Amino acid sequence: MIFTGLLVGGVLGLVLQRGRFCITGAFRDLWVSGSWRWMTAFLLAIAVQAVGVTLLTATGAITPEVPTLSVVATAVGSLLFGVGIVLAGGCATGTYYRAGEGLVGSWFALIAYAGTAAASKTGVLAPVTTWVKGLWTTQLTTIPATFGLPDWVGVLALAAAVALLVRWQLRLAADRPAVLQLAPQRTGLNHLLFERAWNPLVTGVLVGLVAIIAWPTSWASGRHDGLGITTPSSNLVGWLVTGDGSRLDWGVLLVLGILIGSHLSARASGEFRVRVPSATVIRRSIGGGLLMGVGAAWAGGCSIGNALVQTSLLSWQGWTALVFQVLGVGPAAYVTLIRPRNQRRAARAAASAASERLGESEATGALVSR
Repeated sequence: MIFTGLLVGGVLGLVLQRGRFCITGAFRDLWVSGSWRWMTAFLLAIAVQAVGVTLLTATGAITPEVPTLSVVATAVGSLLFGVGIVLAGGCATGTYYRAGEGLVGSWFALIAYAGTAAASKTGVLAPVTTWVKGLWTTQLTTIPATFGLPDWVGVLALAAAVALLVRWQLRLAADRPAVLQLAPQRTGLNHLLFERAWNPLVTGVLVGLVAIIAWPTSWASGRHDGLGITTPSSNLVGWLVTGDGSRLDWGVLLVLGILIGSHLSARASGEFRVRVPSATVIRRSIGGGLLMGVGAAWAGGCSIGNALVQTSLLSWQGWTALVFQVLGVGPAAYVTLIRPRNQRRAARAAASAASERLGESEATGALVSR
């Protein structure tokens, strides 16, 4: 059963790569353009998984354990993670599937992320992680349990809220002008999978379905968890460095499957190309990866383990992490995207005004000479 991790990861890598499902982009768009298009798709994935996990739990197929909330570790770690994903150009899954596409910057970010995650969870930085996690601990587990409600009530509320968001996005999409499409070069399933642009909402549903499948397949292998990236990445580093076969579990094969699946998908769609960024981008990617590894270890999960999986369990840790990841993306997006964009606009406006003044001056001079 351990090899089902490779299969699930391969499917997830294909879905992420072809659907351009970027959690970093979803969070960043909230700050840069105010768009909820991709955030709605992400929340839809959470809601789909939440329904599936509730049904699996009700049938006894799985019995997920919800961690108690460590406030400082979750909040600060998620803030660091949010800053890191902007600098790295992608979140945990984003760095894996972009690395599979040939983005060299993501290779550096991925190595830095996996290395610092391993150091923070089981290596030299583990004592710091333990200290941070112990700063402000609570007994809070799921949000419904805090208010004395069964989890299915929370799942219904989440599904209803996401349904309203989806309806809003569909209305906005209907009002957008039609985009001119190039004539297809492929036919049938080949066209649908590897040429036609995927709808964000459909991609969100597919991610949610893969997340559901991950639960029983991972459980059957002896790993009692769903999708996860940080701990598997840490275990991958540990296995490569020490040769400890016990670290090679379903989760490690999952992340390797994401890398392989995205690579094969990029090859099939003609989107694979080795792209070497500037030295500045590489340095930024490494810095982002370092923050991602430390932040995810402190927070108990990344944009998948916390913001996708724990949120589907309606845990305080998951939703707290999601909020603070978005908050962390804000200042990083301002420094790297919003402020440079505003400066370029101001420079163009100043140049245009100067050009107009020069034109007026020349026109005045011509009239005087006449």
